[in-house]
Amino acid sequence: MTLRDLDRIVAHLEKSLDEKDRVREASLRAARSITRLASTAIRGMHRAENVEKELKVLRSEVLALRKSLRNHPEFWTGGTVEGALQEAAEAAIVHAVLRNRPLPGPDDVGVTGAAYVLGLGDSIGELRRLALDRLRVGKLDEATRFVDAMEEMYHALLRFDYPDAIVAVRHKQDVARSLLERTRGELAVAARGAELERKLAQLSRRR
Repeated sequence: MTLRDLDRIVAHLEKSLDEKDRVREASLRAARSITRLASTAIRGMHRAENVEKELKVLRSEVLALRKSLRNHPEFWTGGTVEGALQEAAEAAIVHAVLRNRPLPGPDDVGVTGAAYVLGLGDSIGELRRLALDRLRVGKLDEATRFVDAMEEMYHALLRFDYPDAIVAVRHKQDVARSLLERTRGELAVAARGAELERKLAQLSRRR
């Protein structure tokens, strides 16, 4: 007994799956590159460097990945690719806050909605680092601006009440709340210290 057309069917399936495997491998390489670029940009922001060029290259890489996956949407969600898109969103969001610019949306960055939400959650941690950096050098106004941004983002994050299958944001909500509370406390302590120093300086001048 022979199965007519089996060879033809199998050959077609092999060709289709070979293509899918090629796209998957290429997407993983692109995702790793995007992750490196985003990390480099964020490190540069903490060192007060101009990262406009890095962010431009990052967006180009994201858009190229998006184009390569236009016929393979199954690779967008979960795993390495979504993680990279999340990092790209985080870098763009943190840079906008740092430069006091309007926030870019998902389409501006070139990422999925879920990746943007997750990147928004991670941005809160980076803003905490920026706030603490400013507190260490006595820049309370700048630190306060970053903490206020953290709070706005946290409240925005709470609006996403969906199953993890849609966007796995609950853990990031919990982490964001903890980071915000700690940073608010540290800001309050620094503000009281600065006020005490101011009053002591006034008393010293009166003597």
